[in-house]
Amino acid sequence: MNIKSNEIRQKFIEYFKEKDHAQIPSAPVVPENDPTVLFTTAGMHPLVPYLLGEKHPLWLRLVNYQKCVRTGDIEEVWDDSHLTFFEMLGNWSLWDFFKKESIKYSYELLTEKMWIDPKKLAVTVFAWDEDAPRDEESAIIWQEVGMPKDRISYMGKKDNWWGPAGQTWPCGPDTEIFYWVWSSEFPPAGSNVETDEDNWMEIWNNVFMEYIKNEDGSFKLASMQNVDTGMGLERVTAILNGKTTVYDTDIFTDIIEIIEKTLWVTYDEQTKRSIRIIADHTRTSVMMISDWVLPSNVDQGYVLRRLMRRAIREGYKLGHKGQFLAPIAEKIILKFEDIYESVKNNKAKIVEEIDREERQFLDTLEKWLKEFEKLLGGFQIAFERTGKKVETISWDKAFRLYDTYGFPLEMTVELAIEKGLSVDTEGFKKAFEDHQAKSRAWAEQKFKWWLADNSEMTTALHSATHLLLAGLRKVLWEHVHQAWSNITSERLRFDFTHPEKVTPEELQQVEAYVNEAIQAGCSVQLDNVAKKDAEQDPTIEASFWEKYPDIVKVYTFKDSAWNIFSRELCWGPHVESTSTMWKFKIKKEEASSRGVRRIKAVLIK
Repeated sequence: MNIKSNEIRQKFIEYFKEKDHAQIPSAPVVPENDPTVLFTTAGMHPLVPYLLGEKHPLWLRLVNYQKCVRTGDIEEVWDDSHLTFFEMLGNWSLWDFFKKESIKYSYELLTEKMWIDPKKLAVTVFAWDEDAPRDEESAIIWQEVGMPKDRISYMGKKDNWWGPAGQTWPCGPDTEIFYWVWSSEFPPAGSNVETDEDNWMEIWNNVFMEYIKNEDGSFKLASMQNVDTGMGLERVTAILNGKTTVYDTDIFTDIIEIIEKTLWVTYDEQTKRSIRIIADHTRTSVMMISDWVLPSNVDQGYVLRRLMRRAIREGYKLGHKGQFLAPIAEKIILKFEDIYESVKNNKAKIVEEIDREERQFLDTLEKWLKEFEKLLGGFQIAFERTGKKVETISWDKAFRLYDTYGFPLEMTVELAIEKGLSVDTEGFKKAFEDHQAKSRAWAEQKFKWWLADNSEMTTALHSATHLLLAGLRKVLWEHVHQAWSNITSERLRFDFTHPEKVTPEELQQVEAYVNEAIQAGCSVQLDNVAKKDAEQDPTIEASFWEKYPDIVKVYTFKDSAWNIFSRELCWGPHVESTSTMWKFKIKKEEASSRGVRRIKAVLIK
């Protein structure tokens, strides 16, 4: 079978549209107004408010393909399955259909529309524990649609339970669909996920949010039940084409070809690792930059920089000492520009940023190599003084190379081996874990903005970001747009597009604008507006229009005399009146990344 990824993506959307689902656009790879995660990691992430009970402006049934980024397994990227960027196919029921329809739709789509032989499918359902009973309902439904009983496995909470994301939140059992990995043969009798786990690969997950976890840790049945499903496009493309790796599908084959031509190498067992890393990381970089993530030393920009530098190092290892990423990025842009507006709209920006970062890093790479030579020189001096030969680079020296010069452990190890040395990698990893724990401390509470800390102060600070943006646009002019925000119950952190440092006088004017709106006791009005109409209204502010659905939410801050202080697209909680907010105070203004500034502010009595 030869079925292209574009065809699979479209077939998925069309199937659920036939089942009365409304298609929604992909959200950006950076979650809007969510301080707790760096990237959108699943299709459900942008839909959290609606899974919590807020009414979606389009419909109760939704479908989309979502841009996702996950970097937790970055060292595994190059094997047959791990990717940093992927597309998640998903459909949702918001208080509408539940288990029976969801299971039926999934089975029908896979076996009748995507031509998967039912004999090569198996499923898992939730077993039971002290919080919830065995999910016999899902098991019975699976048998009704045609799944043999011996292909159904009952698994515990670790495998077949989702959530809650916060301390209290909707959660529930899930049922996962698996495919027999050996495409040339059928599974033997009695084989299922429980008895033969290594030979089955998960392809689709249907989450049934039928419980609410209480603050005391107990669970109760939810009054509104939701369904959230997700299936990775890359993985299902490999399966439908009988491939054991996504790199052998149309998703990557033409990218690999351009890498071969650009670097003058052949894709084989010796070069496979490097070429796959270059392909994956460049693809992810293109998608990040298309959503205005720019290389920097913090947050999303740091992840982007790390991915790009890792790709460049792999090219360097293949013997290429000059720039090479731009033509690869251009190929990736061609693949995505008709799928995501953000890629089409930012083609020039993507290539420009990749070219600049690569040029700067190649200069840095030469400096890194000199630092490593200095380290070796120190070893030689020590040997001449003491007569003791250094055989291992200590963890603190390896970590200093990383922390001070950005020298990755992987490169330290490779260079050390070339010199007949080893590296204390365990000590380095311990130091690195401590470093990462500190740098990510602010993000420990998952989905805090919507859930664990949905406090009055958090809501007030979120409302303040609307007034802050309006003030910045008034004082600095209309090139200012939101780039990202991070809101906790203590403070807000707001990134915005602006090419230079904001002066103290300008910051005072912005601060005064926000406090004027607060003192005026503005009401906050919500209107659902057709996106095509909102786009034509110059009074409505929004970044990245392509991420919004056909019906958008517009929040208007206006005083009793109908003076408008802010009109902006948004999805999060707001105060009903600014009279409940305290005084707004800007604490700091600084650079975030190239062309992006950052303001830290608080509300004080």
